[in-house]
Amino acid sequence: MIQRVVTKPGPILNKALKLRSPDSLPPRYLFSPEENILLCGKIDWLEYFPEDDSVHIIDFKTGVHEEEADSLQLPIYALLVQNCQKRKIKKISYWYLEKSDDPEEKTLPDLEEAKRNVLRVALQMKKARLEKIFVCRRGGCFACKPLEKIVAGKATYIKTSGYQDIYVV
Repeated sequence: MIQRVVTKPGPILNKALKLRSPDSLPPRYLFSPEENILLCGKIDWLEYFPEDDSVHIIDFKTGVHEEEADSLQLPIYALLVQNCQKRKIKKISYWYLEKSDDPEEKTLPDLEEAKRNVLRVALQMKKARLEKIFVCRRGGCFACKPLEKIVAGKATYIKTSGYQDIYVV
């Protein structure tokens, strides 16, 4: 994958921007003031087009599997970019580094629809956290295992820092 990017660096040779936070935490904004929900994340690459002051959101993928069509990753990134800086989003892409020399452009999400979809999932997560009941919709995937251990009482709470609880699993 590294050799692929060295040989054909594509957009990483162009100007890039960073979403910045006033502190060292990931970029974020108050997504739902009514529900006290923050949306945060780190975007892999934000290519900048000075000719029209716009950006291209690129997420690097290192695995062999493609993202599912209903993935919320790019819509979340689009919401972050829209709310954490002033430039227009021109393009949004996945770059499957294992198999492709170029980013694969996706359709820009409808941001109102993205907000509704992300809020629906965020409210489910908030409810699961408050009720301490969490069920992985995939039946126990790698991403859910640490949270399942926390909910099952098999982790040690350390502290709350900013907007997140810190546990040792």
